[in-house]
Amino acid sequence: MHIRGDHAELVVGGRLDVRNAADARTVLHSALDAGRGDLVLDLTELDSWDATGLGVIMGAHRRAGRTGRRLVLRGVPDRMRRVLVATRLHRILAFEDGAQPEPPASLPACDRAR
Repeated sequence: MHIRGDHAELVVGGRLDVRNAADARTVLHSALDAGRGDLVLDLTELDSWDATGLGVIMGAHRRAGRTGRRLVLRGVPDRMRRVLVATRLHRILAFEDGAQPEPPASLPACDRAR
C-alpha cells in the first residue's frame, strides 16, 4: 500500500488491508487534523481492500466529521463501489462526482427503495 498527497488530497494505492491498516489510519488522521475543508481520497490506484481497510476509511469519515471536514471519495473502482452498496455505506459517504452508486438490479425492489 502507498499513500501520497497532503492535507487536501491523498492518493491511496495497492492493497488496503489488515497488514497496513494502522499506517493508513495514521496518515489519514494526520491529514484530517492538519487541514481544512474537504479531504479528497483518490482510490483510482487502489487494488483491493478488506474489512479492516474499509473500517479505516469509515473511521476517517467519522474523524472528518468531528474535525468539521468531509471525506470525499474519488475514483472508487466498480468492484469496491459494489461493496459500498452491499453494505449500504454508499448512503453516508460522499463521492466527488456527487453520484451515489446504484444498487444492483438483482436486489428486490423493497431493498433498492430503502
